[in-house]
Amino acid sequence: MKTLLLLRHAKASRDDPHIPDHDRPLKDRGKEDAKHLGRRLLAVNLVPTLIVSSTALRARKTASKVAKQMDYRRAIELTERLYLSTPHDHLEVVRSLPDSDDPVMLVGHNPGLSQFLNELVNAQTELSTSELAHVEVPIEHWADLARSDGAKLVKLWQPREAD
Repeated sequence: MKTLLLLRHAKASRDDPHIPDHDRPLKDRGKEDAKHLGRRLLAVNLVPTLIVSSTALRARKTASKVAKQMDYRRAIELTERLYLSTPHDHLEVVRSLPDSDDPVMLVGHNPGLSQFLNELVNAQTELSTSELAHVEVPIEHWADLARSDGAKLVKLWQPREAD
């Protein structure tokens, strides 16, 4: 059994129309939501051994703030493949993960992240900003991950949900 944590980036700013989408910063609320989520995951001992993030600034900063609160000490892996991604991109990123890493957190964007989640667990949900999906997958090797292979959505962690 493998554990996959799918996190949509925190609330980002659209205040400056001259900033390219890839470089949009987090809003203060987004920063606080990411910190809160990291503390909550630490409290329930759901700390990933590996975090893989989109290269977009808002995703990188979300990953960094969550990681700091969990006392995560590894480098966060960045991949362009999680920016403007499809469910297939997510699937390929996960299939390339080392089996020694479990649980793993992916930090990315909609619509691709929610579509990937829905294909994995056969659901219809859309992740809001700073929302995390905790998924259990009945596989031994990440390379064996397939869509709708019995993955189970354990919990959706809402950004402002009480502990």
